[in-house]
Amino acid sequence: MNGGTVGTILYFAVMIGIMYLIIFLPQRRRDKKTKEMLSKLQIGSNITTIGGILGKVVNIKDDEITIETSVEKTQVKIKRWAIKEIEKVIEA
Repeated sequence: MNGGTVGTILYFAVMIGIMYLIIFLPQRRRDKKTKEMLSKLQIGSNITTIGGILGKVVNIKDDEITIETSVEKTQVKIKRWAIKEIEKVIEA
């Protein structure tokens, strides 16, 4: 091996390391935060879905969540992965 080959290999190793730090590490942090948020989901929580639907959780069955939306108490079934945000419940 000559110096040019070692330099090229080192260059690619550094680029892969930088790519890992910029792309994969932040994604793993977001996934961990999302998983933590979904583990706190409980009946009575107010949620927002990734589609923008607001509702209150009325039933949790494995990966399927039933929420009530609007004043008419329309019930919608969604998948757990479709939850974007859980609003903090202020207990009186």
